[in-house]
Order: sequence, then structure tokens, then C-alpha cells
Amino acid sequence: MPETGGINDVETPQVPPEINTNVAQSARVYDYWLGGKDNFPADRAVAEAIAEQVPTIRTQVRAQRAFLGRTVRYLAREAGIRQFLDIGTGIPAAGNVHNVAQESAPESRVLYVDNDPIVLAHARALMPSTPEGRVAFIQADLREPEVILGDPAVAKTLDLTQPVGLVLIGVMHHLRDDDDPRRIVATLVDALASGSYLVLSQTTPDFDPDAMRLTPSRSSRAWSWSSPASCRSWPGGPTPGPSGIRTASTSTAGSPASPETSPESGLQADSK
Repeated sequence: MPETGGINDVETPQVPPEINTNVAQSARVYDYWLGGKDNFPADRAVAEAIAEQVPTIRTQVRAQRAFLGRTVRYLAREAGIRQFLDIGTGIPAAGNVHNVAQESAPESRVLYVDNDPIVLAHARALMPSTPEGRVAFIQADLREPEVILGDPAVAKTLDLTQPVGLVLIGVMHHLRDDDDPRRIVATLVDALASGSYLVLSQTTPDFDPDAMRLTPSRSSRAWSWSSPASCRSWPGGPTPGPSGIRTASTSTAGSPASPETSPESGLQADSK
């Protein structure tokens, strides 16, 4: 039975490995673009190289962050979702999933997942839950969905017999084709109860093909793109919800859209 209050107090403590600050990590690169301070020279170098190739990158990540807030707020206020699984969390910043969800529904429970040990360290310090709800964090990789679903923190934090909001924001473009992203998403969605929602963003080359084509060469991490049509056609995928598949800046989920354009397709969908 899911518990309330606290953060990441699973019986088996996770000891994060040594943090390598000499290699850029996507969570820290995003932190730099968002104006954060939890990044290192290697991260800043990659971030600036990508920004040189894609001058709108900061607009993109801000639009993506706003999309996250709008969709979570919609799910908590309008759809009645009270538990969230956020994979690819990133370093804590204003407007995290639990901040938004618990503002509308203090009893909301949120499980964060990221593969960067520095995110774990910051999450423990900066992500307190409301007394009525619960916030937990596990260090795991999206490419291993079975490991995520089998972690003890899932049963302690979420009730998978009830609807869940699955959040995959700003992480899918790090999956290569041989990672089989369709299988990964299908494995996660199949574990959720009827009435669950998938919130997913995916960078697309549709708006600036040349810049997107060159971006991977500027990064130490894998980058891959998908078109909105490709996301829509994933086998066994969920049915698009009220916002459908749109750019992140215009996927309103019941809120006013931003006037900015972002080469990011956003999907809010009912999973079953």
C-alpha cells in the first residue's frame, strides 16, 4: 500500500556512484539552459555548442518546462490524477511535477526517476512532499523500464491499480533506434491502469531540419528525433487526449498557449 509523507525512504538505501564532472550530462546541460547553477564546465561547453547551432534552444527548454506545468496541472485539476511517475526528472527547478500537482491536490504522490547521481543528491534536499502526499526518487535508466517498474519505491509510492500520470518530458530524444523506444514506452504504459495518462515531449526536426541534423555532433550524448506523425503511429500507443499531438508551446491542456514556437512535439494522451 502506498505510503504518505517523506522522500525516498525505501529500506535499501541507494549510494550514488562518483559523479564525473568532466563529462557533460543532459540534466546538467538543461540546468544551464534554464539558468541554474548545478552544472560544470563540461556541461556548459556542450550547452553553448548546441546553442550556437540551435539559437532557440533556451526557448525550447522553457516551452518544454511550461508544457510540463500545464499538463500536470490539467491532470491534477481536471482529470483527477493523484499519482505521477516522472522519468528523466532532471535537476530540481521551479515547477517540478510534485510542486504543480500538490498545489492542486496535496495528497498527490510522485515518483521521480533519473540516471544522474547528482539529480538524486539534489532531489533529496530540494523535493519535500506535503504531509498528505508523498515524493520519492530512484536512480534508474529509462532504457530499462522493467528495472524501474520492479523497484521497491514504486509499490511504496504508487498504486498501479489506479490511474497514473506517466511523464516523459525532455528525455525521449536521448534514446537511439536500437534502444527500441516504442518497446520502452509500451512496457511502461502496459503497466498502468485504465484511465492513466501519458505526457510525452519529443524533439522534432520538422521546424528546423538543418539545425536539428547537426545538433548530435555537438553533444556527447545520443540525440534522435521523431516526427509528430511517428509518435502518433507508435504501435499500441495511447489515444491522443484533449491537446492531441502539438508543439509544446501550443499544447494548452486547458491553459493559454505561449506565443513562442518550439521544435518540440508534445503529446498528452489517455493511455487506455
